[in-house]
Amino acid sequence: MTNGNDQDALARIIGEFGADSGTIHYRGADGLLHLAASSAGMPDHVLAIIRTIPVGKGMAGLAVERGQAVNACNIQTDDSGDVRPGARATAMAGAVVVPIFRGDEIIGALGVANRTERVFSDEEIARLIAAGREIASQRGSAPASG
Repeated sequence: MTNGNDQDALARIIGEFGADSGTIHYRGADGLLHLAASSAGMPDHVLAIIRTIPVGKGMAGLAVERGQAVNACNIQTDDSGDVRPGARATAMAGAVVVPIFRGDEIIGALGVANRTERVFSDEEIARLIAAGREIASQRGSAPASG
């Protein structure tokens, strides 16, 4: 289920970072990450793959598990093991996913990607984490839906 506030925030973040796509996932009561917002034009087959993501799997799941950014210069050629088929199916290249924090608690993941190779700087990652904190604060204490 998508949330209009999350969609608006994601669109703003994509624009601010000059990215081509993005997603927001929140951890549900079942422990999985549930897609809350995605950029326009995301193919249906990709949405089906990323609708729910286990913590520890793929870039979003690893960002939540590790509590830190997962950054890939080119997800099409990455061989680190951090990139899963769902990410490759987006046809994007440079991507980063950061955990969304509410206080010290990790409640989800925020990801942005570009069609071209890109490494997100430490400063950009810090700004993305701050954007995630802002999203979390606007969300209040409502549980993630899924």
